This record gives sequence, C-alpha cells and structure tokens, in this order.
Amino acid sequence: MKANIKTEKGEVIIDTEVIAKYAGTVAVECFGVVGMAAMNMKEGINQLLKKENLSQGISVQVKDGKLLLEFHIIVAYGVSIAAVSDNLIENVRYKVEAFTGIPIEKVNVFVEGVRLID
Repeated sequence: MKANIKTEKGEVIIDTEVIAKYAGTVAVECFGVVGMAAMNMKEGINQLLKKENLSQGISVQVKDGKLLLEFHIIVAYGVSIAAVSDNLIENVRYKVEAFTGIPIEKVNVFVEGVRLID
C-alpha cells in the first residue's frame, strides 16, 4: 500500500512500510514502551520484536488521504498504561505527520504484554 502526497511540483509516493518503520522507531523511544510485539497466531504467544522488525508490530492504512495506525506494544511493569499510551499517541502523531506531511486520523494502541525492565 502507498500513501500519496500531491504538491505543486508533483506527486510523492510513500510506501506504508516506510511509515511503519519510522513510527516504530518513534514508539520505542517513548517512556514505558519496552518494544513492539508480534503475535504468533498459531500459539498465541507475544514476541518482543528486534529493532529491524519493528514494523511487524504496526499496521498502517491510508484512507481518504489520512493515516490510520495501530500499534501492538509491550509496556514496562509498573508504569501507567494510560500515560504510556497517551504519550505514544502524541509523539507518533506529531513526528509522523511532520515526517510524512500526511495527517493522522487515528492511532490505536494494543498492549500485548508487560515486561520487567532491568
């Protein structure tokens, strides 16, 4: 899937995989986010994704010229899930909109697990 931006000089096409990778990098920088999660559907086991696979924990859709993002995250034990989610949504909305020039309609956060941090 691609996102299109029309400018006076032409059209810019951004692959949603690029947006997902950037958004994943922004998400793991947020306080309380341990990492992105991938769900192993066969066994129902959450896996913490390595840095090079962050986009697997994110869904990016383009609808009516706006982005819809879904994050599957693992949070740190003892933090407020609501505060972590709010912080993630604000940071992602600001940075991804600035990066792509495409408005974000909605950001959904799914907490898939909790981990202790050393």
